[in-house]
Parts: sequence; C-alpha cells; structure tokens
Amino acid sequence: MKDLNVVFMGTPDFSVPVLQGLIDNCNVIGVVTQPDKEVGRKKEIEFSPIKKLALENNIKVLQPEKIRVDYQCVLDLNPDIIVTCAYGQIIPVEILEYPKYKCINVHASLLPKYRGGAPIHRAIISGEKETGITIMYMAPGMDDGDIISQEKISIGENETVGDLHDKLSVLGRDLLLKTLPSILDGTNNRIKQDESQVCLAKIIKKEDEIIDFADTAVNVHNKIRGLSPFPGGYALLDGKRVKFYRTRVDKKNVDALPGTIVMVDKTGIYVKTNDDLVVVEELKIEGKKQLSVQDLLNGMNKEELLNKVFRKE
Repeated sequence: MKDLNVVFMGTPDFSVPVLQGLIDNCNVIGVVTQPDKEVGRKKEIEFSPIKKLALENNIKVLQPEKIRVDYQCVLDLNPDIIVTCAYGQIIPVEILEYPKYKCINVHASLLPKYRGGAPIHRAIISGEKETGITIMYMAPGMDDGDIISQEKISIGENETVGDLHDKLSVLGRDLLLKTLPSILDGTNNRIKQDESQVCLAKIIKKEDEIIDFADTAVNVHNKIRGLSPFPGGYALLDGKRVKFYRTRVDKKNVDALPGTIVMVDKTGIYVKTNDDLVVVEELKIEGKKQLSVQDLLNGMNKEELLNKVFRKE
C-alpha cells in the first residue's frame, strides 16, 4: 500500500495511532486538522496532536476554518482515498465523492449505536458491557454511512474513558490497516446501518459533568468513570468542587442521605447513593492536586470527612 496516496483528516490524541499507522504503511500526502487554538492566560498557540505528528513527518498540513466552504485545497492534493478519525467538522459531499476509493471513517463505537462526538463517554455512562471500532464509508449525515468492518472490545466494570480511549485508538489503527486491502481490491463489505438501532452520543456539556449521588450507585459509578479523566465529573463538598477519577461500587445499604460520607479508610471514601455505596478511590479537591484517597489521608484526618455531604450545587 506504499503507493496509496492518502489524505488524513483528524485532530485529537485519539487519531494519532491511526495517522501513524497510515504513515508507516501508505503515502500520506496531506493532513487536514482543526485550526490552532489559543490556550491559557497567555493565549499561547497550541497545535493539535495530529498537526504535531504531521509536521514531525514533513507532511503538508491544511487547517480550513470551515471545511464545507474551503474544501478545494483538499481536492487539489488529488488523493486516492481520504481517511478521517475524530476530525471535528462535517465533511461536504464535494470531498466525500472525490477520491477513487472514497472517504473512510474510523469511529469509536459499534455503529449504529453511539453516533456522534462522544461515543466512548456515552457507552460507559450508559453501562455498556462492550463497544468497539467501526470502519465505514462516509455519507453526508452524521456517522450514517455504510459499515465496512467492525471489531468488538469488552468494557471492564471499573474501566474509565481514559482506559478505553487508549485501547480503542490502537484498535482503530489495527482494524483500518486490516480493512484497507479489501477496500482497494473491491472485496470489502458494504452494510447499510439499521436505523431502528440508532442511538446518539451527544457531546459532553458542562451540565453533564455534575454528579448526583441521589441516583443509584451503579449509575453514579458509570457516570464518574464515563467522565474520567476528561472532562471529569464533580460534586461540591463544603462549597469546593471535588472531581472524581476512580470509584467502585460497594453493595451495602446504609441508612443515610444520598451524598453522605458514611465511612473513610485507606481504600476510599464511602458515599451513600439512592441505594448502595460508591467508594471514591481517586479525586481532586479544588485547589489541590489529584490524589488517591490513601495519599489524601496522609495530610488529613479521616474524621474531618465523616458525615459531610456531597451536593450537586
């Protein structure tokens, strides 16, 4: 596949293994990524992870503000195929129909489930036991193109978005490279998605980050790990925002109000929910570093936490 001229479109860390796999096996002639961002108080310019990798490999980088309008620069590269992975903009039909082998997308779910921008977060929050990667032909709608190949991966009961993100990004690379030969020789699958099975993976918003311990322990645990480490789910304790990163469920029904800290030991902070307990193992209190509970207790008496209540607001 070394003579296959590829344009890659992607932006975040998740896309990096996929692009690296293409660089190692194909002729990547251009990379399209989101415009540079200003970050921090000093508003310093930050390149996307994909731009950094492209520049390290002397690959041409394009960063149109609106790809729906400024797409000619992509067509001018005359690619044989375009591969996208978490690019961040809707691709116009002018690009979709241009390459000989069309446009292929690497998506982090088992489509038609979890179409949209936060498939890994939403799968965990929903309590799914498995997810995977879908290689698909792109279509004008959101993640609704024909499926070429899929591969499943199990989700552990305490696995976080960060854990699963890293596994899926490597799986996406491997499945794409395994699938490409069949696309090039015309022997690949082309399966229509079952629209009756569609569910959406909406982008995580600020209000989605709030943890309500009045829910069941399983739901609270799933939401916390479905937001960890990015962007991080939180509740308030003594008016300070506390972000949660690692938790587990302890099936004990204690008589206390939801959100109440009923026990503390070196393994965690035990918090009452609507039914059982959620044990917080790793957290970050506003103004302090992210710590395990064991490290937190090195500088704090556990009696200071007992009977305090985590609140939504």
